[in-house]
Amino acid sequence: MSNRLANETSPYLLQHADNPVDWRPWSPGAFEEARERGVPVLLSVGYSSCHWCHVMAHESFEDDATAAYLNEHFVSVKVDREERPDVDAVYMEAVQAATGQGGWPMTVFMTPDGEPFYFGTYFPPEPRHGMPSFRQVLEGVHSAWADRRDEVADVAGKITRDLAARELDHGAGGLPGEDELAQALLGITREYDPGSGWLGAGDTKFPPSMVIEFLLRHHVRTGSEAALEMAEGICEAMARSSLYDQLGGGFHRYVLRPRPGATLVPHFEKMLYDNALLCRVYAHLWRITGSALARRVALETADFMVRELRTNEGGYASALDADSEDGAGRHVEGAFYVWTPAQLTETLGERDGAAAARHFAVTEEGTFEEGSSVLQLPDGGEELADGVRDRLLAARTLRVRPGRDDKLVAAWNGLAIAALAEVGALFDRPDLVERATEAADVVVRIHMDAHARLSRTSKDGQVSLHGGVLEDYADVAEGFLALASVTGEGVWLEFAGFLLDIVLDQFVGEEGVLYDTAHDAEKLIRRPQDPTDNATPSGWTAAASALLSYAAHTGSSAHREAAEGALGVVRALGPRAPRFIGWGLAAAEAVLDGPREVAVVGAPTDPLTGALHRTALLSAAPGAVVAVGVPEGEFPLLAGRGLVGGGPAAYVCRRFTCEAPVTTPEDLAEALT
Repeated sequence: MSNRLANETSPYLLQHADNPVDWRPWSPGAFEEARERGVPVLLSVGYSSCHWCHVMAHESFEDDATAAYLNEHFVSVKVDREERPDVDAVYMEAVQAATGQGGWPMTVFMTPDGEPFYFGTYFPPEPRHGMPSFRQVLEGVHSAWADRRDEVADVAGKITRDLAARELDHGAGGLPGEDELAQALLGITREYDPGSGWLGAGDTKFPPSMVIEFLLRHHVRTGSEAALEMAEGICEAMARSSLYDQLGGGFHRYVLRPRPGATLVPHFEKMLYDNALLCRVYAHLWRITGSALARRVALETADFMVRELRTNEGGYASALDADSEDGAGRHVEGAFYVWTPAQLTETLGERDGAAAARHFAVTEEGTFEEGSSVLQLPDGGEELADGVRDRLLAARTLRVRPGRDDKLVAAWNGLAIAALAEVGALFDRPDLVERATEAADVVVRIHMDAHARLSRTSKDGQVSLHGGVLEDYADVAEGFLALASVTGEGVWLEFAGFLLDIVLDQFVGEEGVLYDTAHDAEKLIRRPQDPTDNATPSGWTAAASALLSYAAHTGSSAHREAAEGALGVVRALGPRAPRFIGWGLAAAEAVLDGPREVAVVGAPTDPLTGALHRTALLSAAPGAVVAVGVPEGEFPLLAGRGLVGGGPAAYVCRRFTCEAPVTTPEDLAEALT
């Protein structure tokens, strides 16, 4: 029989709907039941494509004896971290403060008032590697609750008070300037390994897309060759490694070195947000350098998103799982992606199979598990004969595909809209611009209500009950602004304005600080507020960027002031922790550059209008905004701008000063340099 998750929209929650554990979704009713029964709450947080979440579910949550113990002594609450990032953030902060580390699955025991008192992540079914078994943890927590409840309550209260008392240095001192950005660049330089091209000293490497965007913008604004060299080095290292799917395009979530001296291998899940951010970064790298590798990766990643993540509604699914069935019927990580020399030979024949093995570094010993290898593209590798890659990709499509989390997350669709719109425009792929427009329509039609309030997630056209958080409003606005610049359709600027007005009304606190949840959102033990970037831009820095762009489009002083107030945190954190506030640093580069405002005035059917518009989009000026249309058209930037000599013209403005209009693409490119 199904438990109380059966009517949820989250694929992760639905994966647990048939567990013998009597799961509840996060709701006031769950805590009220715990209060009435006098038992603690077990909070388990994960997400659909999380490998160890699946492992713990199979080992413990599908076990009848464990489930019976849980059902008797606890109220069990299951949360999808992608659906409720606010719940995840609050309790992850407690886990990290108590244990020094975090991750998923996250396991938290709390009082019926939501106050946490014991924490962990994955627990095995038997004691292992110094970890207690999950059953031992449950019995220990139950014993403490039954026999020492006052002590437990004291611990929970202290943890909650400590969390509430934490203060954020939000940088009230003002905007970051040249000194702070130079210090941030120096900090990144210290962590960059020019030999490998990777950032950071550890054996686990996540794609630093937001840092790369800062490096590219810093190079364009200052001419720093060091910034460009690091951006190029990181992008090449990622594109040639097993982080990148060398056959189907798109990036896995991260790579790690399983043992000293071993080849980096990926954690195979593919996330929409990673691919949207990286797709855009590689397009921006191409825009500066003309790199053929950057162009190929940007286009392949865009095509991957459309081919494998696009849903029936026209939006983009959250993720592909890491695991799938191998040829022996086992459900294992990476089965869809790995190859042996024998499999290459079987698919391609002796000669082409051997060439493919050399080209993709597939060895008899294997670089992954059980003699299999993850495809890589070593520098200087042998070129493949025409059609070999296509034959391998066709053969791979016959394998059992990884599962897909079909949940649409508003924020991540906003990132995808921006990426597809820009890549489509830069590489003359109108089909990608059309896919971006369709996704934007989905967000407006399904996720946005009559008051422009966003729902965080949906599935199969049905929205969840959870309201959007700051990153949803900011990233969707970012996507709409990019789409407006590419298409010349002012309605997207208007929709972005609706969302950013809600940011000003619902998410901004005293002294310009930002909160991750709205003023009228559900009250948790602490209101989440994190300006640091993680796998995606933080809501704080994403909002600063979108507010700045909207202000450049419209001249709104309220939006400009809010953006500048939010960027004070970059002044505080940028020099100390640049890797964790890359999007904020990129926004700061836009502030220092203006950002530039480009108005292209002309008839849409005039080829010169198109040429000027494309030149404006090809500009790498940090944070530049572009409006195109007839005089007095849909965009505020077009107001008062006329044709020159009866023909199209472009106007470039910066910091309330406009240059004389230009009428050739060459002069416009010069004005934007």
